[in-house]
Amino acid sequence: MPNLSFWEKDTFFKDIDFVVIGSGIVGLHAALRLKEKHPKRRVVVLERGGLPTGASTKNAGFACFGSLTELADDLENQTENAVLELVEKRWRGLQKLRERCGDAAMEYQHLGGTEIFREEEETVFRVCKEKMAWFNDRVGRITGNSQTYRLADDRISEYGFAGVRHLIFNAEEGQIHTGRMMRRLLQIAKVKGVEIFNGITVTETGEDNLSPKLLTSDGWEIRAEKILVTVNGFAKKLLPELPVQPARNQVIITEPVKDLPFRGCFHYDEGYFYFRNVGNRVLLGGGRHLAKEAENTDAFGSTELILNALRGLLREVILPGRHYRIADGWSGILGVGESKTPIVRMISDNIGTAVRLGGMGVAIGSILGEEAADMMDNAPEIS
Repeated sequence: MPNLSFWEKDTFFKDIDFVVIGSGIVGLHAALRLKEKHPKRRVVVLERGGLPTGASTKNAGFACFGSLTELADDLENQTENAVLELVEKRWRGLQKLRERCGDAAMEYQHLGGTEIFREEEETVFRVCKEKMAWFNDRVGRITGNSQTYRLADDRISEYGFAGVRHLIFNAEEGQIHTGRMMRRLLQIAKVKGVEIFNGITVTETGEDNLSPKLLTSDGWEIRAEKILVTVNGFAKKLLPELPVQPARNQVIITEPVKDLPFRGCFHYDEGYFYFRNVGNRVLLGGGRHLAKEAENTDAFGSTELILNALRGLLREVILPGRHYRIADGWSGILGVGESKTPIVRMISDNIGTAVRLGGMGVAIGSILGEEAADMMDNAPEIS
């Protein structure tokens, strides 16, 4: 790429107040918050892809905040307060996302979420059943529904699943159309005056005695008063010291299935597998725990090991004896770590970050972006 001309430097990249790196859910909410608080300041979002690259347009569209197996497992490693604080943040984030985008624009459907337990998971199911009343009490204070979780074994035959022994239903979960959600956020950002530049890959951030700066893969140097990094699973490329690990999730989707017998979101194996209806299609993803080391990558792609596991689950459990065809597949890159608590902090006086969403970007991304914007705003004043 050629060097930037005087004209380009003097227009597109001059007098920038805030640069947000990454145009996913977190980045756009941060940019919107900053622009709404400071309508006369320049807020610029830089995105390396033609579309938001990572997980925001690649996820399964689950509006969820925690299945019982996940939350019960979290209690083994964290305090009750930490677990419930994260559930509340996810719940509040979902409400914020719905308020921002509007349910109709992102096709939000309040169909609930269901966790499935196969015959070999009887012990895990009993643990969840024993903890259900406790979670209904605590989580109910957050959702406003004291019966958020309930047994739903009576629906197994209706759904047509094979080898499934128990179901636990979460009445407060929903699902969205991921693409339409992101398109709506991009539309809102542009209307508000947020400037978005695609096709710009940031390779380095830093500061000198002039101001914070970033370098791009084209050799451009761009300066701003403050910089926020929101690239989640790709964060280590810019901030290698952060305790966030990329994790690839693979997804497949069928062609429409005649008389598909279920609606809603479904979780299996502590959420490592997940599936839902998209109209009369079945979307199914996950399985990275089958090859965790290999899937701790920021490279998009697929592997036969995981695709075979997804196909097997579809054939043997979800749609046994039914005719279907797989139409498409893709992958997305999550940001995970030993802790599920997101990272929202200043790296220096003028450079901050908001990453490590732990696969819950739809739920937590909106509130995380706004928290990051407020953090940037409360850092030392722009001169």
